Amino acid sequence: MPFPILQFGTSRFLQAHFDWFVACGYVDGPGTQRIAVVQTTSSRDSARRIAFFDTGAPYRIHVRGLDNGKPIDRWDTVDSVGRGVDANADWGAAEKLFLNARWIVSNTGDRGYDLDPDDRPDDDPPKSFPAKLTKLLYARFAASRLAPTLFPCELIEGNGDKLKGLALDLAAGWGLPQAFQNWLSDDCLWVNSLVDRIVSAPLEPAGAVAEPYSLWAVEDRPGLVMPCRHPSVVVTNDLKRYERLKLFILNLGHTYLAELWRRRGGAKDETVRGLLGDAATLAELNDLFDREVLPAFDGLGMGDEARAYRATVIERFRNPFLDHRLADIFANHAAKKQRRFGGLIALTEQNKVAVAQPRLRAALAA
Repeated sequence: MPFPILQFGTSRFLQAHFDWFVACGYVDGPGTQRIAVVQTTSSRDSARRIAFFDTGAPYRIHVRGLDNGKPIDRWDTVDSVGRGVDANADWGAAEKLFLNARWIVSNTGDRGYDLDPDDRPDDDPPKSFPAKLTKLLYARFAASRLAPTLFPCELIEGNGDKLKGLALDLAAGWGLPQAFQNWLSDDCLWVNSLVDRIVSAPLEPAGAVAEPYSLWAVEDRPGLVMPCRHPSVVVTNDLKRYERLKLFILNLGHTYLAELWRRRGGAKDETVRGLLGDAATLAELNDLFDREVLPAFDGLGMGDEARAYRATVIERFRNPFLDHRLADIFANHAAKKQRRFGGLIALTEQNKVAVAQPRLRAALAA
């Protein structure tokens, strides 16, 4: 059975986001078993999920939270995944699936684009995700298959452009034919996108607990055909607005709370909701937004939009049903601070916005 969608990554986030979107509204009909999932890491948790996905059985998402103050508590069934393959154990199967897929989706984590200097085109497979992807694309080119549409969903600004650049650099460094490099650049459709949904806990053997809010904002490109339809899937000509709101309000807020949690020696199982149950902490977060974040958006002409989004974010953070652990948010904390605190400071300076950001600067330097 050919799978029109190939997904790199087994995360609970993808299960409750992209896979859920496809189950809700595949472009050509029901979403039943349209996705093949490929594991690219050596994670045992991923291996367990891959074994489950390969059964083709559906899984469930527990959607819990507030929507404009209204409690939501429901179970959604996701039946869009029908195959699971470990690329490290069965490269041939991963390549066959890749050759036949129309859409390629990835979410490989904060360090998913890191390269390995030892990767070579004759490795089966290479170690890094960009190298694996480039090798698969070359196999597809050599087989004279149509160029795919690629949707990187990693939380990296310009993720499609970034991954395209890495693939082109690898192809050139490996000495692959110029015709292939041209095909990568001109025929493959690399789409920038932004994902947004808090997915707080995994379920076994697959599935997750997620908030009601969801967004997949996709940058419009000539020739773009989406794999799914849903009210929360937005194709836009101004992706940067969505990126800035999420990165510098929701993600920055999470990282700032993780910084406070670490500084105070918080308990391993402490949650965002629990931390914000302290009135002084909630006041500090809101004061940070008011004094150091929202003025930057005022300077971009996005002040009203940012304030409305901030209100939504605070409601999401205080979701009474989700146990979003700060220890999980703290993972890769230094890199997150650089992107979120450092990114907002740089944006403020670039736009010559006269606002002091002492707490962000101090946290970045800590």
